[in-house]
Amino acid sequence: MSDSVPEQFSLSSGQAKDIRNAPVLSMEAFQDAVIHSVEEGGRIAAMFAQPAHGRCMRLWAMLSQDSRSRILPLCTDTEKDSFPSLTPLCTQAHWFEREIHEQWHLLPKGHPWLKPIRFHAPYVQNLQQPLAGNTPEIGAADFFRVEGEEVHEVAVGPVHAGIIEPGHFRFQCHGEEVLHLEISLGYQHRGVERRLTGGPDNRTIHYMETLSGDTSIGHATAYCQTLEALSDIRISARAQVVRGIALELERIANHTGDMGALAGDVGFLPTLSYCGRIRGDILNMTGLICGNRFGRGIIRPGGVGFDIDAEMAKALLDRLDTAEKDLTVAINLLWKTSSVMARFEGTGAISREMAELMGLVGPAARACGIERDVRKDMPEGIFRFTQIPVSTWNTGDVLGRAHVRWLEIQRSIAFIREQLQNLPEGRLQSALPPLLPPDRLAVSLVEGWRGEICHVALTDSQGHFATYKIVDPSFHNWFGLAFALRNQQISDFPLCNKSFNLSYCGHDL
Repeated sequence: MSDSVPEQFSLSSGQAKDIRNAPVLSMEAFQDAVIHSVEEGGRIAAMFAQPAHGRCMRLWAMLSQDSRSRILPLCTDTEKDSFPSLTPLCTQAHWFEREIHEQWHLLPKGHPWLKPIRFHAPYVQNLQQPLAGNTPEIGAADFFRVEGEEVHEVAVGPVHAGIIEPGHFRFQCHGEEVLHLEISLGYQHRGVERRLTGGPDNRTIHYMETLSGDTSIGHATAYCQTLEALSDIRISARAQVVRGIALELERIANHTGDMGALAGDVGFLPTLSYCGRIRGDILNMTGLICGNRFGRGIIRPGGVGFDIDAEMAKALLDRLDTAEKDLTVAINLLWKTSSVMARFEGTGAISREMAELMGLVGPAARACGIERDVRKDMPEGIFRFTQIPVSTWNTGDVLGRAHVRWLEIQRSIAFIREQLQNLPEGRLQSALPPLLPPDRLAVSLVEGWRGEICHVALTDSQGHFATYKIVDPSFHNWFGLAFALRNQQISDFPLCNKSFNLSYCGHDL
């Protein structure tokens, strides 16, 4: 066992390490290293537990050190069935520790609000211990309460008046002002992570493409990069470009839909109508490549499942030109309408300091002025050779999150246009070995349209997945939405919610 921080064990996104050489830190050294890394500008990209020897559990933390383009994996073994909670000293650990307790009944002593986040049966029964110390026992139906004269609760969901996923929102209000919002998820839990254990198999890529349906390309890319890292396989330049084009089309389509939905939430129908139609045009471009508008089938281990020939490239360029022209008209209507700006400006604002503290990712972080983008910080694939400028704003409100989306749409269009005009040669597929190497750890980060996607794979002695951990960007950002509602009017919730547009099913894995 080593109590020094194992910098030599760090790795880049899309790289693998032999876990037999992983230094196992003492609990104190583990926690000190996590806290120090976060204080120095790093983040917890993933944190999870897995069974170790005997009744012990092994805690893992994947620390993203963006300024160094490195990921530092840390691990420690717990004593008995508990460990000291990191949350009081490191806010980013809050959601992860609640998940660990729910999955393994491993108690983070001193956690301030140890409530289940998905309400499913624990993975193992024999580790359950009574809660001890100053950690409160909180059930699925318990909610944080604000006491005071004229304070009241408003409960919304989980069933909503629309064809949307289920989620429960409990508002503590004084009149129309929201003092606190608690978000309760878990209604979409499908047990995907548990099903991945023992893989990969023929169903694994299907699970990845349906983790969060609007991010099929993002999650499939992270999975394939993880397999390729474990197998030490590099894909061709042409396959990298096709993957990059698909990923940016997914970003444009979803940002376009969000811009229209934001317009709809303030009753501005022209942009709502235009963006709904244009989003369909962008999805059809993805469908032109692979036959599926959400991109299922494009990303495959070792490369891609579909090519873009010269004729298709020309058709895509023509459609892209039309979409860009139409989007410019539709979205500029927003910025020129004072009633829209009055609703966007100052609504759901989060400071840069608070965004850093919570570890926000994606447009939600960049709207607060944080230059956090995996394509720049941890480049993999085509992004190692071509950089898309990072789009930021500085207000942290609905207006900022909308502006970041519009900037990203424009820059993604420019990227796709450049790649379609300069498609390199190369094969579409590189063969992977039939079995993965044993006792390996691989981490893959991808900048999905919502933000950072993190996939972590650890193989066992037979080359199967001993643990496969997935962190959707929504996992980092749901707490940000709750904070954005503080001191806001409750009528602003739909607008704030749409400005984040987080995934329920992507959270409930």
